[in-house]
Amino acid sequence: MSKTLRGGRLGSKRDDVAEFTSSIKDDAKLAWAVVDINKAHVVMLTEQKIIAPQDAAELLKALNAKLDLKMNASSEDVHMAVEEAVLQQAGPVVGGNLHIGKSRNDQVATAIRMELRKKLVDLMLLVLKMQQSLASTAEKHVNTVILGYTHLQPAQPVTFAHYLLARFDALNRDLKRLQEAYVRVNLCPMGAGALATTSFPTDRKRVSELLGFDGLAENSIDAVGSRDFLLETLAALTITGVDLSQLAEDLLLWSTLDYGVVELPDEFTSTSSIMPQKKNAEVLEIVRARASNVLGDFVAAAAALKGMPSTYNLDFQEVTPKLWDAIKSVDRSLEMLAILVPCLKVHSDASERSLKSFVAATELANMLVRKYDVPFRSAHKIVGAVVKNLVDSKQTFEDATPELLQKMAKATVGIRLSVKASDIAESVDLKKIVASHNVMGGPAPAVVKRALAARKEHMTEAKSNVAKLQRNLKEAEEKLNSMVQSIGEGKISDNARFKNSKRMVE
Repeated sequence: MSKTLRGGRLGSKRDDVAEFTSSIKDDAKLAWAVVDINKAHVVMLTEQKIIAPQDAAELLKALNAKLDLKMNASSEDVHMAVEEAVLQQAGPVVGGNLHIGKSRNDQVATAIRMELRKKLVDLMLLVLKMQQSLASTAEKHVNTVILGYTHLQPAQPVTFAHYLLARFDALNRDLKRLQEAYVRVNLCPMGAGALATTSFPTDRKRVSELLGFDGLAENSIDAVGSRDFLLETLAALTITGVDLSQLAEDLLLWSTLDYGVVELPDEFTSTSSIMPQKKNAEVLEIVRARASNVLGDFVAAAAALKGMPSTYNLDFQEVTPKLWDAIKSVDRSLEMLAILVPCLKVHSDASERSLKSFVAATELANMLVRKYDVPFRSAHKIVGAVVKNLVDSKQTFEDATPELLQKMAKATVGIRLSVKASDIAESVDLKKIVASHNVMGGPAPAVVKRALAARKEHMTEAKSNVAKLQRNLKEAEEKLNSMVQSIGEGKISDNARFKNSKRMVE
């Protein structure tokens, strides 16, 4: 238990209670942020003449040193671990003023946001890496025809590049959600105190600036008591997880012998302990499972937050680890898929499966509409009857004749129809079908090439935007370090009466 917080209102705490309520094991990743928060707070206290420059210099010297952080239940959390380490170095007279005008409540909310914004930038870069992987692979498969499926049944021919662009576009929306979440994450709660700010004349905007935030979480109750930024991030991660899971599921199904669309590289698979012929897609299965974990993290966090009253409650420390776990799951899945996708072997000869599955049926109906003025619904019925006849006789579209179409047209919709054999043959040619779908967003190679070029431009712009976020954080860090150095070198004069100076305490 923290000795710093005991001996006043409260006596000692049971060791098992301290261990049960401590968040110290989950706080390690926040230590750097807590140290920076304290640095910025001390700079502000000095500028506001709340503490003397020489006291600030001692505090900042301690914060700059390699702190002996007791990261165990005895410190309760990382905030007390940092403060107690400073007290050890600076002594109780100077170190005892580190916590003027702030609380662990506003400090933890700020530290989470600082760590999260770094994680969000890293996630954005990983999404862009995954998009680059999809785009590069798509370039190699603009003319690779595969079968598209609906209801797990062969539907229409497309290209593998067209499919990969669909996954690219889903990730683009995921990227935008992360960027939008970043805007709301990058607001500073510091100065909100426990819930009602402070009676000291602090400058919240200055701390926000020094820590690289874009603005304040202004209302003090909202600042310490809201975790909707965390929930919003988890929601965005959940959607990303769903998108990655769908990609993994597609590739997993398509890699089976029954589908035979793709083959996974050996290094991403495993075999059976008993069946030597097996090639199991374990990486894809793990991606699919971890998306479920991310969804579980979101639901658990939402349920916990729903049950809490406003302002700060210790339930929060059970919610935050869900965020870090979800980020880790999405992180690793993006990394694995970005490496796997370019290594896929795509089986481009879909002609045999297309004949058996009659995926050219739609185009055959379209041909009747275009060339023979048959209403589409009638053409749909005629072709459906042709397919049934061929299936029953164990034949394919290669066996379709003008006579068969004429017979089915008369039997189903009562019209006379005389179709050229060359029109039938052209209508069931997979490459010609794909090339004819040259509507914007379609699978025609010419359309896909234009789409790829546009996506590359979007990636360049997105990379520039993420780089700007990185620069902003770096510049804020440099500015904070510069101010810390200035105070350490005595460049802020002590020519005023400071309410909490070391001299007055003595």
